[in-house]
Amino acid sequence: MSLNHPSVVTLDRHAAPRVMFAGDRLVEADLPPGTRVVYPKRPLAPLNDVEAAIRYAITHPLGSDPLYARLRPGMKVVIAMDDVSLPLPPMRRPDVRERILTILLSLLTDHGIDDVELIIATAVHRRMTAAEIRHMVGDRIFDRYYPRKLYNHDAEAPNGMKYVGTTSHGEVVELNRKAVESDLIIYVNVNFVPMDGGYKSVAVGLCGYRSLRAHHNPKTMRACHSYMDPTTSALADSVERQGKLVNEHLNVFHIETTLNNRMFDRPLEFLAKNEDDHTSSERAALKALIASLSMLPQEARQAIFDRVPAPYGVTGVWAGATEPVHAETLKKNYEQYCVPVVGQSDIVVTGVPYISPYNVHSFLNPLLVQCMVNGYLFNLYRGRPLLKKGGTMIVTHPCTDKFDHTQHAPYVEFVHRLLPETRDAMELHRRYEEEFAHNPAYIEMFRSGHAYHPAHPFYMWYWGEAGRQHTGRVIVVGADNEYIPKLLGYETAPTMAEALQMASDTAPRSPSITMTHIAPMMMCDVLPERRSLAASDRPAQLALADSTDSGDAI
Repeated sequence: MSLNHPSVVTLDRHAAPRVMFAGDRLVEADLPPGTRVVYPKRPLAPLNDVEAAIRYAITHPLGSDPLYARLRPGMKVVIAMDDVSLPLPPMRRPDVRERILTILLSLLTDHGIDDVELIIATAVHRRMTAAEIRHMVGDRIFDRYYPRKLYNHDAEAPNGMKYVGTTSHGEVVELNRKAVESDLIIYVNVNFVPMDGGYKSVAVGLCGYRSLRAHHNPKTMRACHSYMDPTTSALADSVERQGKLVNEHLNVFHIETTLNNRMFDRPLEFLAKNEDDHTSSERAALKALIASLSMLPQEARQAIFDRVPAPYGVTGVWAGATEPVHAETLKKNYEQYCVPVVGQSDIVVTGVPYISPYNVHSFLNPLLVQCMVNGYLFNLYRGRPLLKKGGTMIVTHPCTDKFDHTQHAPYVEFVHRLLPETRDAMELHRRYEEEFAHNPAYIEMFRSGHAYHPAHPFYMWYWGEAGRQHTGRVIVVGADNEYIPKLLGYETAPTMAEALQMASDTAPRSPSITMTHIAPMMMCDVLPERRSLAASDRPAQLALADSTDSGDAI
């Protein structure tokens, strides 16, 4: 049996520095011998004919009659779709949603259905811009339907929401009125990480604040074992109850898709590789890229990344009923993203990329840095956290005190007025959430501009709650100020070597260290250790608890 999955390497004293994102910069870090580095698996092979796969899925659905059998002339149809928050970064055209919509709209026309609304399921996210919508749905669909029949969901529209019911746990379900009053809802999903899709699609994507507060709260977030593993998530349990109630009252047909993790196109594909395997030309290109990004102003760095959509490949399409469809998408996602890792670590090192679901085409502000560190990056695991309870996370990011005032206006007040008073999520929820959620100025920015809902900054803080409860310390390397890290509850270090020394002060003797090589996207299947006395101090020499090895070598 192999001691390690091929995507897990253990550094020796000859190892090259590891490349890490630090926002929209890249940095190199020397890590001590014995450090494990977990790399993403290689991208799965994409489907040869995506359009054929879409047609097959809707005519051979799971747990449902074929879509054509559910259609009749004159019916009202709503097609809802995921918004710009995924995939990250946005995918190269044609977006898989354009491909699905093209086939669906033709099918509906053939069946005498012309009462069709295309709704972008933003929940309390910001409205997508016209340019973003055009990129997602393509020119022909955009020109024909936007803005009268193709538009963003408005969770605060007067008379725009309709009560559906209340779950057995008292969770209110209130959804977009057009969707509730339609004869059929077709939901088009891009399942980029395991927490998307399934019951969440309609129950969350088309809801508003009344429904979200049932599970987007610190009590529920603290009870989450892992957001990325829906089988152990209290949030997923609440959403499932809401979703089942939706299915009892509404006619819903799901179309879910999965993508591979080919985030970087040529000539930047080497960013996903083991640094020891770089060719001489790749090493030269990396040095040039690091130097260029370090010299450019922030706006120029952001523009570079914004102009490069990702060449993701579609790896699967399924259609039909909620549960069987989502089971298949989860299976494919885990095949792509999950890397088996044996045992937890005392110290986890990770870079923080420039992008999250909530800052597409804008700056990753301090609150979103927290959401990434304590929320998403901490939670990229199944089974058990990669970090031991009370351990230390070391992250690289400048933590710049900078906000996009178009998208994130409520965030500024949250960070600079509320966090100096308290970081306690329960207190923030109790004292301030309702005040923000109903602020008329913020609501108007949400409805008429491109700002996130005023409750959204609270959700971003709550998203880090499980990580804050588990993690002992967070040390930021390369912060350009002391104020923001301190406000977030973090420590700072000027170099990786100093951060590791600080972390060792509260770690066991000879601490185990693991680096996760983000991005592209990956998750750790953290398996229990099987130690022998001879191997007890050598975390890299642990056998897999499960001999399954489905990944490719880096």
